[in-house]
Amino acid sequence: MSRIGKMPIAIPNGVEVKIDNNLVTVQGPKGLLSKQMRSEINIEIKDQEILVTRSSDEPLHRSLHGLTRMLIANMVEGVTKGFEKGLELVGVGYRAAKQGEILVLTVGKSHPVELTPYAGLEFDVPAPNRILVKGTDKELVGAWAAEIRSQRKPEPYKGKGIRYAGEVVRRKAGKAGGAKAKK
Repeated sequence: MSRIGKMPIAIPNGVEVKIDNNLVTVQGPKGLLSKQMRSEINIEIKDQEILVTRSSDEPLHRSLHGLTRMLIANMVEGVTKGFEKGLELVGVGYRAAKQGEILVLTVGKSHPVELTPYAGLEFDVPAPNRILVKGTDKELVGAWAAEIRSQRKPEPYKGKGIRYAGEVVRRKAGKAGGAKAKK
């Protein structure tokens, strides 16, 4: 049995969970999330805990077991604490600014890039070279952070670009390093 899938999910105070034909709806202080889960997985509420079980030991059901449990756990965590993803801009002249509900990036292109966050997300620019994406849905937070990063991915020679907070970019040697290696 899945070690992650068999762990129960505690329902904190102030969070309401409803299950209707594997449509899981979680409502808490930060908002409401709902997601349709696969019918092969059984979801039930007992004693302020959510239990996830599978119908058989087939490989598909085994793989869905832990996934479903984590999706529900992330929904519960999202409506209580929320999720946050940080990005850093590295490079001379690279900066971000918040103009109303639009993120404006200056990242070495001929024009500033304007991005509008997905519905239900918010962002903050605590410094010109830092961006914080916040929201209740972990999947949306990660997707919008990836979209921001895709505007100028970090390159391996100088390390310039937009990277996740704490991301390590493997650096390559330039022409001079390559010539020394051939000798």
